[in-house]
Amino acid sequence: MNLYAESSAVAAWLLDEPTADAVRGLLGRGEVIFASDLTLVECERALIRAAATGALPEADAAERRARLVSASAHWNLLRLDEETVERARRPFPYEPIRTLDALHLASALVVRSAVDDLSLLSLDERVRSNGERLGFDIVPG
Repeated sequence: MNLYAESSAVAAWLLDEPTADAVRGLLGRGEVIFASDLTLVECERALIRAAATGALPEADAAERRARLVSASAHWNLLRLDEETVERARRPFPYEPIRTLDALHLASALVVRSAVDDLSLLSLDERVRSNGERLGFDIVPG
């Protein structure tokens, strides 16, 4: 299975949210994993925020940051290119949608134009709803 890993799912894995095991399993079984630079930025910010608010000890945040760096070293990371930005500027099936979510969906669409059998790994309901309408297999199910 080829996966586009959106930030909500990766952050849930890093922060040990209730869906962490399902996300970890999907990331482990993915043949090829794609993610936007946004995923790394958003996940780093989530770890910084958790440490700054005391929700996560700094040592734990550092360990989880290292886990993200290790995992993402095996992912295909996408830059925000002109094609992605142009697609994100157009409407999606379910509006309104936040800017970063539009950029994630646009990134997934760009990947799907080149890669068969791409599933969208997301826990965000707006991203999932739009992804489904755009023809993606949404995981976790």
